[in-house]
Amino acid sequence: MRLGLRLLFAFFVITGLAGFFALQVFQSEVKPSAREVMEDVLADTANLVAEQAAPALRAMPPGGTLVDSPLARDLAAYRLRPVDVQIWGLHKRTLDLRIYVTDATGRVVLDSGFGTGASRTAVGADYSQWRDVHLTLRGEYGARATRTEPGDDGTSVMYVAAPVRDGDRVIGVVTVGKPLATVQQFIDRAQRRIFVAGFWLLGLSAAVGVLVTIWMVRSVRKLKSYAMQVHAGERVAVPRLPGELGDLAVAVDEMRERLEDRERLEHTVRALTHELKSPLTAIQGAAELLGDELPPQDRERFARQIQEQSLRLRDLVDRMLELSRLEGQRAIANPRELVLLTLIDEVATAHVPLAIQRGIGLVWEARADIELRGDRESLVLLFSNLWANALDFAPEGTDIVVALRRVDSEAVFTMRDTGPGVSDFALPQLGQRFFSLPRPRDGRRGSGLGLAIVRQAAALHGGSVSFEPASPGLRVTVRLPV
Repeated sequence: MRLGLRLLFAFFVITGLAGFFALQVFQSEVKPSAREVMEDVLADTANLVAEQAAPALRAMPPGGTLVDSPLARDLAAYRLRPVDVQIWGLHKRTLDLRIYVTDATGRVVLDSGFGTGASRTAVGADYSQWRDVHLTLRGEYGARATRTEPGDDGTSVMYVAAPVRDGDRVIGVVTVGKPLATVQQFIDRAQRRIFVAGFWLLGLSAAVGVLVTIWMVRSVRKLKSYAMQVHAGERVAVPRLPGELGDLAVAVDEMRERLEDRERLEHTVRALTHELKSPLTAIQGAAELLGDELPPQDRERFARQIQEQSLRLRDLVDRMLELSRLEGQRAIANPRELVLLTLIDEVATAHVPLAIQRGIGLVWEARADIELRGDRESLVLLFSNLWANALDFAPEGTDIVVALRRVDSEAVFTMRDTGPGVSDFALPQLGQRFFSLPRPRDGRRGSGLGLAIVRQAAALHGGSVSFEPASPGLRVTVRLPV
């Protein structure tokens, strides 16, 4: 499973569990809390009515009722009161309290009725076994919830009782009841609001989770792309990433540099050792022979050989130093505005004497005035090594064809010779250090550092170098961002 899918799955699982527990809290806390509040209000009301019923109950004869008492008239008037109030957006159009009074034996002596009016009353009924009356007569807190329709929780009525006292003696019980359905509408509304809010919260959380996942996956992909480009040997900038991923990218880049430096050093030492063996062997052999008695022409030939091999060693060292300096730079050292055509002409002019000596001409196929920002010394190295390589492989009496064009936001320089060209297997290796081909003029091989300098200088400017067969010859293309 991909990283993005794993993150999304984990996020949705966490969000789903949070929503599930939130609903569980609603079921286990919100609904009971609403009923507890209603029970508290009923307890206050029952005690208030108990104080109002106390005088009438004290004056009531044994076996009598309170149906003609002032409290009975007040309850009848209460039942007939019109009401239309709005409580937090919900309309209340009925008065729902049921109040009944029992004597010390649990017999009902006053009942406000089960519905509107007093059509159904329990006056005379024995309520001594009902939990609210039974416990209150015993001096305990009495309350009960009873369904008017068995099996239907929506018909539950909560009853809370309070004792009627004559001094320290309990002479009766007042019970106040209220249908739970009247509170259920508030609970249902709260539940709907919680569901809607929860839905939006889940949706918003999901959107945030998707965005965070996309951001995380994109950041990881940038890091992966950077690692793959580095693995392919490309010179790319460290991706700018926030937080720990950015620190990881910087750490990877630093590790890459250390590994590259170590590998480059090992490779350079091995290759340089191999390259130095040939001229050093030639110098040593010539020097040993010069110690013997030799004809003047032989002594001159061996002395010339020592001089040539010394120059070869010096050229090898100089180019290694130039390449190491370029590889050690992560950015252009001294950037400034340059006219590229003028710089190329100056470099070509410096190679004119050698070109005339070998009978090689220069043909401009296209010229364009292009300005770019770069390091003059590095660009001079780039084009100098290009000219030197072309002069080494161009046959005598031929032309080197060059062109400078602007293509979109790039300066494109091409150089073509009509030499033997490069075989397909060797073409990808051009520009690597110490890879070289025999020169057609004398069959000798160079160090291969010239084209490596060309490639490194172009990469330092954010450009590239490519090689392709020209049939005959080789075409080199240098692209530099303007």
